[in-house]
Amino acid sequence: MKKIKIETELEVYDSVSSLPSELKDLMHKAQKARENAYAPYSLFKVGAALLLETGEVIIGNNQENAAFPSGLCAERVAVYHAGATYPGKTIKALALTARSLNHEVRTPTPPCGACRQALAEYEVKQQTPISVYFMGETGNVVKAASVKDLLPLIFDSSYL
Repeated sequence: MKKIKIETELEVYDSVSSLPSELKDLMHKAQKARENAYAPYSLFKVGAALLLETGEVIIGNNQENAAFPSGLCAERVAVYHAGATYPGKTIKALALTARSLNHEVRTPTPPCGACRQALAEYEVKQQTPISVYFMGETGNVVKAASVKDLLPLIFDSSYL
């Protein structure tokens, strides 16, 4: 038997104010988008903002539905909108933030597995990394230089 070791290196910023200015602005847009999330069932609001190579920012937020699992996460709302509206444009970065209406979320909240897979598809398609910055409501911001850092054994079209 042979074992392999998979390691990921992430950067941690103390707060949004520690981010470079372009990313600080992106996270602020994600925070604003978060407040417009439709989350009457989970009471867990998530906002996302994508920075395209053109400088355009695409926002998304989670959209829930009483017919589970018909809702959609903020990241997929944003990435699918970018794919539909700006086909072929490279996604440079994603900012993601989460807030609960039940308690303060201080732990950086990464994308769920389904969103990681959707983001990986776009990263593979564009052949360049997408930086992912994620946080809770307050506190640290974590940076993954690539979606592959969050989903190291990605499933892509090469397996089909």
